Amino acid sequence: MNFPARIQKGKLIKRYKRFLADIDLNGEIITAHCANSGSMMGVKDEGSAVWVTAAQNPNRKLKWDWQVIEIGGAKACINTALPNSIVEEAILAGDIADLSGYASLRREVKYGQNSRIDILLEDEDRPKCYVEIKNVTLSRTAGLAEFPDSPTARGTKHLRELADMAREGHRAVMFYLVNRDDCSSFKLADDIDPHYAAEYVHAKSVGMEILVYSTDIKVNSITLDKSLKALI
Repeated sequence: MNFPARIQKGKLIKRYKRFLADIDLNGEIITAHCANSGSMMGVKDEGSAVWVTAAQNPNRKLKWDWQVIEIGGAKACINTALPNSIVEEAILAGDIADLSGYASLRREVKYGQNSRIDILLEDEDRPKCYVEIKNVTLSRTAGLAEFPDSPTARGTKHLRELADMAREGHRAVMFYLVNRDDCSSFKLADDIDPHYAAEYVHAKSVGMEILVYSTDIKVNSITLDKSLKALI
């Protein structure tokens, strides 16, 4: 998928109040929207090069969106509003063999306990396929991506609901999108959230599937790249 507008590069001054980031953009200090509610461990270092785009809504208070950070020679997309579109585009293009062949794709479909599944794949001759997508940017060891970057009650709830779908006879897929370009493998950060890790083990035991893919981050687009080894 293409970025919504032309990339401009600046320098991160600070990220604060979860959804705000002050950025030096060619000598002008701007405040950009940071579409990421996580801790952003390792991808919010002050002074790092960042990529921003102009907001498409001219009436919006914040006129810029923070998209990417450059860290140690790598690039990571911190915008959690993008992964669902990246995965949807790849499914429709037939680039994910495990999720191909379905007659329809819908997003944000209600299911479980007052939740919405990121992607629901349906076909008359196959069980429904529920796909939950997580944006992964944490890497504490070279080449190794991890999730989550902070305790996540919401993420744990999603695992329980996928387990419920698997028990009902549907396909339930947890899709970890490693949205940085310097990792070749993936594991759970069980020291950060042991409750999430325990729920993950349970969900897998009742039939939840996992897929892990990296992305190819270019100055004008982000696309699905390749399947990564899961050390879990």
